[in-house]
Amino acid sequence: MSGTQENRALPSRSLPRFPGGTSVSDLCVYDWDTPDGLHGGTPHLHTVSTEAYVVTAGRGEVHTLSADGAAQDALEKGSLLWFTPGTVHRLVNHAGLELAVIMQNAGLPEAGDAVMTFPDEILADPDRYHEAVALPPEGDEQSRAAAARARRDLAIEGHRQLLAAVEQDGPAAMRRLHERAAALVRPRIDQWREIWAANVEAETERTRAQLEALADGDASHLQEASVIRGEPRPAPRLFGMCGRLQTWRAPDITD
Repeated sequence: MSGTQENRALPSRSLPRFPGGTSVSDLCVYDWDTPDGLHGGTPHLHTVSTEAYVVTAGRGEVHTLSADGAAQDALEKGSLLWFTPGTVHRLVNHAGLELAVIMQNAGLPEAGDAVMTFPDEILADPDRYHEAVALPPEGDEQSRAAAARARRDLAIEGHRQLLAAVEQDGPAAMRRLHERAAALVRPRIDQWREIWAANVEAETERTRAQLEALADGDASHLQEASVIRGEPRPAPRLFGMCGRLQTWRAPDITD
């Protein structure tokens, strides 16, 4: 997943005029071993953003939990898979798994549109949740990796409890999780509206205006044709929820 969920304000990783107001990142999935004997990233869900994976290297799986129940999908080079808001997803790395991640609603994941599957008592307490989800804003790679790994392990513990609750209580367990998630993100909605309007709504409105212009025989917007080249953000890669992230910026955008 592309958001880093750190305890500092992050610049949007949307690129100017990138198609559809989406964002793109390159993800090297964690190969860290997990408490349940696997290797990989942090189980979580998004509340308004659909996410897509295009596998570019390696092998692995994505474990999901949705209205369709629990599923495990194999991932290998060339695989394409996407899932809608509310789907709990967890990446498992078998061998060098790397993905191109395409996120709907550029800027919203970075602004908090991701809720990790911590144990329910933490999800029910916004202060405890925000303390658990935050990574240190500064520090060496080793200390930041340790914090990311501890956060992931806590989410895996909660994920295990969630699976047991779904087995026992059925859809009621997922409704409880979704209600917790909605309560956690609610204070961010005004900020999200602003980000969405500046990115997604603006791109949609641009297309609407272009269609109307073409219908009137007006092709003047084609005179504004341009090529925009993204530049990789400086190393090191970010510590994301599922792995190390490489993102891009336009040449005139600064962090």
